[in-house]
Amino acid sequence: MTGFQARRTAMVESQLRPNEVTDVSLLAAMRTLPRERFVPESYQGLAYMDEGIEVLAAREDASARSLLSPMVQARLIQLAEIEPQDTVLDVGCATGYSTAILAQLAVRVIGLEPEPELAKAAAANLAALGLTNATIVAGDLFAGYAKAGPYDVIVMEGSVPDVPENLLDQLKEGGRLVVVRTRAPNMRQGKAYLFVRVDGEAGGVAHFDAGASPLPGFAPAPAFTF
Repeated sequence: MTGFQARRTAMVESQLRPNEVTDVSLLAAMRTLPRERFVPESYQGLAYMDEGIEVLAAREDASARSLLSPMVQARLIQLAEIEPQDTVLDVGCATGYSTAILAQLAVRVIGLEPEPELAKAAAANLAALGLTNATIVAGDLFAGYAKAGPYDVIVMEGSVPDVPENLLDQLKEGGRLVVVRTRAPNMRQGKAYLFVRVDGEAGGVAHFDAGASPLPGFAPAPAFTF
């Protein structure tokens, strides 16, 4: 067993299983996918720590972007109860790690990413792993990607203060959306929510405490005041 293989096994046994991650297919995916491929080379030694990892530094025209911590990633995906026949939209896929996991569980995955360099990296990572049932699309996260919908599942790879109706409208009847929802914009700590679309309406319920970096584009525009 190589060093990274041993770390993947340790991640599953010490971070995921003790935190109520029991889905066999999900555990198998996270035990085998090389998370080190999806982080900057300087962070590869930290790829399996129980924290999010920054994959894009903040700059004037872009917010910092990070992968979710393995535990939050796993519990969020498990909450969606993905079936093998499902089509999934992965909102804010960054370098594609989450999309790669989802591609092991669903028939088709669309990874949506607004930053061109991250979208390019994600596409290259998926191609290198031979994951032909996953596609990366460059586009605005708030808008979603209705062209390939409606979806059985939408997974949001970061925190938002609220979920826009246009994303919920991209769910099929019975479709699920999972997200870390915070009390205010640009917060990290919140609760993992599961939204389910029933009779044309989507309602959400909080399930567990979770932390995640904010997704860009979801903070409301500043209101003008005198």
